[in-house]
Amino acid sequence: MEKQLNVGERLIILQLLPKEGNFTTLRLIRDLAAKVGLSADELVEFDLKQDGSQVKWNAEGSKEKPFELKFKEIELITKELQKLDKENKLGFNHFTLFEKFSEEEDANN
Repeated sequence: MEKQLNVGERLIILQLLPKEGNFTTLRLIRDLAAKVGLSADELVEFDLKQDGSQVKWNAEGSKEKPFELKFKEIELITKELQKLDKENKLGFNHFTLFEKFSEEEDANN
């Protein structure tokens, strides 16, 4: 399933991914991180810079790019977002991702 993601959303997905799990989950995490992670060319294209704890990019990074995600990848992201929601730990930085991935969940229910 295709999802349109900008640089900020891609970075948030990388932060959301679990740091441990079983072998199958780790493989899924590795593949997903490789898919949505930023390439060396994109780091230059989007002029990514770290300013303290914040990461900044140019206007090009705010444009959405299509990513073809597998069902299990979407399920993993959705699960992590729902976990934050249940714990009342969602931040405004999660807002657009939550909308994009919770609509997928709603469509399946």
